[in-house]
Amino acid sequence: MEKAYVKSSVQHGLCSIEFFHPQSNSLPSALLQELAAAIREAGINSACRLILLRSQGQKAFCAGASFDELSQLKNEQEGLQFFSGFAEVINAMRTCGKIIIGRIHGKCVGGGVGLAAAVDYALATEDAAVKLSELAVGIGPFVVGPAVERKIGLSAFSQLALDATGWRSANWAHERGLFAELYADTIGLDEGINRLVTQLLNSSQEALRALKTVFWSGTDHWDQLLIERAAISGKLILSEASRKAIESFKKR
Repeated sequence: MEKAYVKSSVQHGLCSIEFFHPQSNSLPSALLQELAAAIREAGINSACRLILLRSQGQKAFCAGASFDELSQLKNEQEGLQFFSGFAEVINAMRTCGKIIIGRIHGKCVGGGVGLAAAVDYALATEDAAVKLSELAVGIGPFVVGPAVERKIGLSAFSQLALDATGWRSANWAHERGLFAELYADTIGLDEGINRLVTQLLNSSQEALRALKTVFWSGTDHWDQLLIERAAISGKLILSEASRKAIESFKKR
């Protein structure tokens, strides 16, 4: 089985950050830390003018939190530490100073929806359905919630958060602004990305930096807010109901 990884490469001003996990691109703590570090590094790398966030494979873009790791959490401090990993990634995306394009080639669950919401411009395939499954395991989308709500609004966010077992189609996500563009397949997706990358790399970098600041205005308090939200999830995940739900999901 191929090992999980985060890879970064810079070519002609574009920094491509790719992550992979053999369990549907889920995100254990180690991978979250690597991903946050890669985004922060791209933010200070003068050779990088634009960031592309992507995952490996043709199926799921990101399955969210690692159930294997969730089932091993023993106390609130460990819970806080785990969910803080998602907070670090979102805050790195928010503060890196570079525009981030998201290549969403498949389904997004939980934290994967948070990643799609935290990029500045997401392009997706038509099979990139989304689901916030947290409530189904006894918690809620507390850490990714601010990013998702910011992108699609409170009403759509509440629908995702409460209907934790139901998928919303890529078209639903596109209509609500989570995805900027939809493509029938990855061939069209990559053509759309190449077009946008070329356009943005030939745009004023000062203007892009200013736009990044404008896009994320009003989020300066997220450094604290997302950690507070991580503590809520870290406590709830320890309940007996959550334990049973996670074990049930792992057996599917």
